[in-house]
Amino acid sequence: MTYREAVCRGESLLKEKGIADAGCDAWLLLSMVCGIDRNFYYMHMNDAMAAGHQLEYEKVLNIRAGHMPLQYITGEQEFMGLRFLVDRDVLIPRWDTEILVEEALKRIKPQMEVLDLCTGSGCIIISILKKEPSILATASDVSGQALRIAQKNAALNGVSVNLIESDLFCNIAGKFDMIVSNPPYIKTEEIEKLMPEVREYEPRKALDGSADGLFFYRNIILEGKRFLKPAGYLVFEIGSDQGEEVCALMREAGYNKIEIVKDLAGHNRVVIGGNHV
Repeated sequence: MTYREAVCRGESLLKEKGIADAGCDAWLLLSMVCGIDRNFYYMHMNDAMAAGHQLEYEKVLNIRAGHMPLQYITGEQEFMGLRFLVDRDVLIPRWDTEILVEEALKRIKPQMEVLDLCTGSGCIIISILKKEPSILATASDVSGQALRIAQKNAALNGVSVNLIESDLFCNIAGKFDMIVSNPPYIKTEEIEKLMPEVREYEPRKALDGSADGLFFYRNIILEGKRFLKPAGYLVFEIGSDQGEEVCALMREAGYNKIEIVKDLAGHNRVVIGGNHV
């Protein structure tokens, strides 16, 4: 089988199984298995693949055809122009979350102390650190397996983060200039309606925000006041339909300078509240 035939076969198989972006995924899997780039492919597309590569390509195609996310097969995802390792212990970083990082960076100053709750892969705090290396960065997650990935990503991207295994604030001490979080926020009953790549493969405890999707927001908002310095900020990613509810929770808890930021698609994506006197 030639490289060209392999990609065509891969695209056909993935389309048949209802995989979005079948052509792109077929190429990326071929690139991973064979260790080739586009230039090599176009110069050698009619050359025969090595037998070992062909067998491995068939294997990963079938895995993707079963709707395992591409990122869990390749083991990585780009976020904020950086490379992050991922496996099934962490959510796959998404471009939506880049809005949170960008909004946090607008308010961060050198030497600030920043806490990332529910850090998962560590993509938020690591991306902030790459842009503002002087901050004192702490990140926590209830999952020790997630923290293992976050530690690898910190090393991969050349930054230092204080990683703490903690159920929200349980093992956290001190006060912070900013708390950022992309907590679980999907309503429990909605999880079964998600695409199979998410529903069947991404960690449920990183998705499930309880019956109304607001469990973690309530807890972080209420407890967060004790962990924020005066004039500190609390910065959340939210579901597109949760903006007003999260803002209301912040107002009730005494936060001010509350605002909602939309993503590039025009959906509510980030809520910011201040602890200003």
